[in-house]
Amino acid sequence: METGFEYPELKELTAGRKVAMAVSGGADSLLSLVLLKESGADIVAVHGCFLGRKKAEAAVSGLEKTCTKLDVPLHVFDLTAEFDRLVVEPFVQEYLKGNTPNPCALCNPEIKFGVLNNAAREFGTELLGTGHYVRIAEDARYGRVLARGADMGKDQSYFLSLVPRDFVLNAIFPLGRHSKDQTYAELEKRGMEIPLPSESQEICFVPNDDYRQFLIDRKVKLPGSGNAILSDGSKVGKHKGLWRYTQGQRRGLGIAWKAPLYVLDKDMKNNLLIVGTRDELDAQGCVADSFNFLVGFDSWPETVFIQTRYRQRSKPARAAQVGSSIKFDFIEPHSRPTPGQIVAVYTEEGAVLGGGIIRE
Repeated sequence: METGFEYPELKELTAGRKVAMAVSGGADSLLSLVLLKESGADIVAVHGCFLGRKKAEAAVSGLEKTCTKLDVPLHVFDLTAEFDRLVVEPFVQEYLKGNTPNPCALCNPEIKFGVLNNAAREFGTELLGTGHYVRIAEDARYGRVLARGADMGKDQSYFLSLVPRDFVLNAIFPLGRHSKDQTYAELEKRGMEIPLPSESQEICFVPNDDYRQFLIDRKVKLPGSGNAILSDGSKVGKHKGLWRYTQGQRRGLGIAWKAPLYVLDKDMKNNLLIVGTRDELDAQGCVADSFNFLVGFDSWPETVFIQTRYRQRSKPARAAQVGSSIKFDFIEPHSRPTPGQIVAVYTEEGAVLGGGIIRE
């Protein structure tokens, strides 16, 4: 991994082009803002209030002080309605279909690189800066590509795999070649106070990361209880509503059996929870749709590397187009992918080829 925070290309990348730096109030976007300012870029800071202006008061107040100190204009947009329509409601609907959605991956193309980026263009911006730990790199085969960040423990390319290519290639990621530890050290060195110093929770709009209580509070009609069965059809217990379970889940099933049981699948039509033992969890492949191609499918290598969860090592697979979907055949054992989650596709070197939503 490279060390230091020299990034001479920033000046070249932003020359003659105005940058909107998306700031949340956290350390990552703050340092990105500072680095862009130090490079001499023509920048404005933009902040989206996704959960209402009142809930964003602490972040906005801190950002106002920070931007005044840096002499950077700050523009705040109330995107509550757009966020609810484009991120929260699809999250709810996916659960009602029996899937386990990934709202963070959807938020990036729809909100950060979509609505917020478009709002910023009112001020003449052409580029969007974010605090993601990813890189724009030159690939010998594909030219400019989105690539994994240098800090593999913090790499966030998985969450950007659904962002359209044109938006990705008009983005600036100042932290892509550096580590999270360096971020805090560099801010301290510059005497910068972080408006929101704590790390954000897993899903920003779900209190205490309790999606079940969130869905109950949303007052939607949730499917009721039914039978839990083995893959051979034998009944082994009851479930409390399929929306409460996700593939691979072991804890909280409430089913007494001679061996630990895991959720294998959900039969929404017949309201059945299908469970089985650990050796039944491995899958041979998966199918994804709503695919976002960052590199055209015809140019993909014969063997690609796929990641079906954020905290997961990518594994080799072969891909084939089947209608509007992409079918992946796993080359080595792979845990059962979860419908509704994202599959991100990479080259062996870490270039992002695209991403889609797992359906089966």
